[in-house]
Amino acid sequence: MACDDNKPKIGIGLIGSGFMGRCHANAFGAVSGLFDLPARPVKSVLADATDEIAAAGARALGFARATADWRSLVADDAVRVVAITAPNVLHEPMALEAIAAGKAVYCEKPLSTTAASALKMTEAAEAAGVVTSVGFNFLRNPMIRLARDIVSSGEIGEVTGFRGRHAENYMADPRTPHSFRTDPQGGGALADIGSHIISMARHLLGPIAEVSADCRTIHSERPVSANSADRKPVAVDDMTHALLRFASGISGSIEANWAASGRTMDLSFEITGSRGAVAFSQERMNELLVYSGSGARAGYRRIEAGPSHPPYGRFCPAPGHHLGFNDLKVIEVAELIHAIMENGRCMPDFREAWEVQRTVEAMQTSSSTREWVSV
Repeated sequence: MACDDNKPKIGIGLIGSGFMGRCHANAFGAVSGLFDLPARPVKSVLADATDEIAAAGARALGFARATADWRSLVADDAVRVVAITAPNVLHEPMALEAIAAGKAVYCEKPLSTTAASALKMTEAAEAAGVVTSVGFNFLRNPMIRLARDIVSSGEIGEVTGFRGRHAENYMADPRTPHSFRTDPQGGGALADIGSHIISMARHLLGPIAEVSADCRTIHSERPVSANSADRKPVAVDDMTHALLRFASGISGSIEANWAASGRTMDLSFEITGSRGAVAFSQERMNELLVYSGSGARAGYRRIEAGPSHPPYGRFCPAPGHHLGFNDLKVIEVAELIHAIMENGRCMPDFREAWEVQRTVEAMQTSSSTREWVSV
């Protein structure tokens, strides 16, 4: 869909030009050509750690101006949306300043480093009445929407169980050095990628009421930096397994593992019901498996993403051509723009991200106490 220059413009301020910053910039640049939006996002200001990095990022990503001072970005009158892709420890001060300035905030996950911090951000946003959105973009997959519809419609009967996993291999090598991921404020595998499968579980089946978890460190020490002979202990988990009890009474399990050799993006789940089941993996993100039938005709059938699964048709008129990771960010941004211009709520917002954060902390507490913990 062609971009309409007669529509109102909404200025974007992006903090951070790394991997996720580039994803945000790509989404803000592409969204008007794919969705019929009430306003057109304009890339106004980019902030990064130094003037040089910010200027290079602004040139590469199409922002009008650059700065090394994120506070000046927040205060800029041209900026209506502050997109935060900075390190987790900076999310709170950046978001609070943006909220105080009356700006909408689009923040990457996890929302902050602790549940208490996330709640502070949530309450500030709600008191100010600003729109917030948190980057759990895997929820935007049309196949996830289909799975949720199948479950909520009763097609698979009464839900009897949930099994979820987020497993990747980017920390499988013990020679991989320490980084923000292995800093205690980074939270380990559970906070880094476990938050995704927790958000998915909540999205599909509702609140999680109780957890019993085991957090394990596979590699007890790592190099202090790339190719360094100096090593220091690892204080975060590489792998967590947790049993769940949902508020609805459904039971299930979750695994978060960033040292899973052979796995690149196994964000997956299986939901079993009294008459069927659904199964999904992000490694085959354009497919949903649905189990039905009985006797010799029972089995899983594969549903392939296509225009009949909105908003797939915004990207391609033909089934089987597939959406990708960055397309999910575009969908996320489209929903954010609608929420801002229509005074709506963009889910998952700060409150939902806080719920995910406190579920993470309940699991960490459970692992320490060796007891079931209420969320």
